[in-house]
Amino acid sequence: MRKMTAKGKIFATAAAVALVSAGGGAAYAYWTTTGSGSGQAVNSAGGGTVTLHANFAPGLAPGDSVAVTYTADNASPTTDTKVGALTVESITTSDVNCLPAWFSATANTGNATVLHNSTNTTVGTGTLSFANDAANQDACKGATVTIHVSSI
Repeated sequence: MRKMTAKGKIFATAAAVALVSAGGGAAYAYWTTTGSGSGQAVNSAGGGTVTLHANFAPGLAPGDSVAVTYTADNASPTTDTKVGALTVESITTSDVNCLPAWFSATANTGNATVLHNSTNTTVGTGTLSFANDAANQDACKGATVTIHVSSI
């Protein structure tokens, strides 16, 4: 087995913390949507954080899907960081009657380098979908939908 380099240790630590962190995006569901969100992971050098964001187009309604762009910020003054595969861990809503099961999200990404002192580096894309269920979905009209993502 080969030894882990310092950069490898930084990446492994950042990835482990990111798996525990809840990040992602938020959107007001039904007819009015906006989106943004964040999560963070601290690198092993302690020099900064990586913050994940999800950006959504407005207008999500039952039966619709919107594009999601995942971006990352790296506040470290000296260390570039790689964001590996993004995984959607769960989806939650701010209204108990707006069921998370009505929503699904994808996150397509590869190994993206997030340069030190950078913001809004695109690290992936995906889709947020709102199922058109036979049940009354009016509770989602003002609810906040949050996508929880992790990165390795």
